[in-house]
Amino acid sequence: MDIDVGMWLTLALFVTVIIWLADKALKLRQRKGMIGNTVETSNSLISVLFIVLVIRSFIVEPFTIPSGSMLPTLKVHDFILVNKFSYGLRLPVTNTKIIPLGEPERGDVMVFKYPEDTGQNFIKRVVGLPGDRIAVRDNVLYFNGEAVPRELVGRERNSQVWRREYVETLGEQPHLIWQEGRVNPYSGDAMIPERTQGEWQVPEGSYFVMGDNRDNSNDSRFWGVVSEDLVVGEAFLIWMHWDPIFSWPSFSRNGAIDKVEAE
Repeated sequence: MDIDVGMWLTLALFVTVIIWLADKALKLRQRKGMIGNTVETSNSLISVLFIVLVIRSFIVEPFTIPSGSMLPTLKVHDFILVNKFSYGLRLPVTNTKIIPLGEPERGDVMVFKYPEDTGQNFIKRVVGLPGDRIAVRDNVLYFNGEAVPRELVGRERNSQVWRREYVETLGEQPHLIWQEGRVNPYSGDAMIPERTQGEWQVPEGSYFVMGDNRDNSNDSRFWGVVSEDLVVGEAFLIWMHWDPIFSWPSFSRNGAIDKVEAE
């Protein structure tokens, strides 16, 4: 489960404010020893905690990519920034929208609370808006009966598995996707994973999301849509990549998330 940093920041700010109010009433800083020192330290943290909470809750928040479901767009251990106000200002902890500023669009890379465990943050691409009819047939994505344009830019294959890389244009921004599966050992034909195919209706107030690693993503095809109240923000920037243990941070991938660079 992800650590809810927003909740702990809010709690820390609340505690420091309570200590500050108690100090104003009881002159606690004038007391000698641990109490006076603790109160002075706490009071000095109020402005810092407030600024950090405001930036993280309403402006931008850092996240780390934990899995390969968004390959090749996002790699495991990419460090990204998420715009917290692109879809409206929300209160910390409750995630309640207080000022509507925009809505998710097809093609956005969106961070949201996982519907089956809201203690976890997920990141996927928005492929369906409220009212859309989404379908995946023969590994081709459709919305409202129209196939999403895509261009094959790379392929790999051996005796056991195949992989194809496409530039897909969903919305205004082209992006890379991967599709892969096993090779039929008898015919040599590429086998399409049946579990990733199907049709879905997106209800009002919800969004259909999929990973760019289309055949290796736990997404709306398996657990349903993302309701509007679970939306966190729009991912827009890779600012660092850092593999754990025995490595230095790398800044070679810095830049806008949807740069189309076939590898």
